[in-house]
Amino acid sequence: MNNPAPDPLAQLYAGWIATMAANPAMTLDEIRGLFEHWGDVTGEPGGIDYTEGTLGGIEGLWARPHGAAAERTLLCFHGGGYALGSRWSHRKLYGHFSKAAGCAAFIAEYRRAPEHYHPGPVNDCTDVYAGLLAGGADPANIAFVGDSAGGALAITTLLNARGRGLPLPAGALAMAPYLDLEARGETYDSNAEVDVLGAREATLQFVGVFLGPDGDRHDPLASPLYADLAGLPPIFVQTGGDDVLLDDSRSFVALAQAAGVTADLEISPGQQHVFQFLAGNSAVADAAIARGAAWLRERLRL
Repeated sequence: MNNPAPDPLAQLYAGWIATMAANPAMTLDEIRGLFEHWGDVTGEPGGIDYTEGTLGGIEGLWARPHGAAAERTLLCFHGGGYALGSRWSHRKLYGHFSKAAGCAAFIAEYRRAPEHYHPGPVNDCTDVYAGLLAGGADPANIAFVGDSAGGALAITTLLNARGRGLPLPAGALAMAPYLDLEARGETYDSNAEVDVLGAREATLQFVGVFLGPDGDRHDPLASPLYADLAGLPPIFVQTGGDDVLLDDSRSFVALAQAAGVTADLEISPGQQHVFQFLAGNSAVADAAIARGAAWLRERLRL
């Protein structure tokens, strides 16, 4: 009987965990350096021009596929527990999304915790959106995309934009969103043996880094499980069946649907946290991005 091929993403995650366990005195900058290698497992999408830019005073990276539709934009928010990751670690992942959707993407470099506690990241992402609108963009031509903490930002930026009185975009796609800051989901236990990266202890540790010493775990702009979701645009959530955060997605989609929001949940069995990073090297990841891109194209009328 043939053994299954090793999962490159699981191997990457396991390597990070082992490195941090062997070096407990690692600085935040050193840990951030590890996580800049997220894109090592992602194939180069090709056919995309990348240029640095600024929206709403926030720096970021534009990904513009050759032949992309004009006047359509994905605003992309990277993951990393609000403290790790960058436009560069996620360049190829969101390059695949922009190419599959056939429109430009802006990967926002929001300010990270702990240098900038909540609501710093969500305010920055909302400023990016406001900046795009101020430049004359039609909100119906914009969609949010994010992974993990960035997946949460794809949702909380909707809420924050609504609170500022901004018109809402066409929709939001969240990959494995990090939503329950109390880590109550049963999948923290049921997936503990198969999720290489996630754990209840790790989630709770990041919560303190993100919120700061006086943060509120029930703040809707930090945990949208406590938000009034009525009136939000369509939301599509993709997640892996082996992710400890799986119940975050289940809980949120149920709440959104109960509030009258068009919300869909897609679970890919046997997949790790943000398995879409394997784009270009995994048929499962490529298929998930293709389905996500088809959903985005429908929202953006492409």
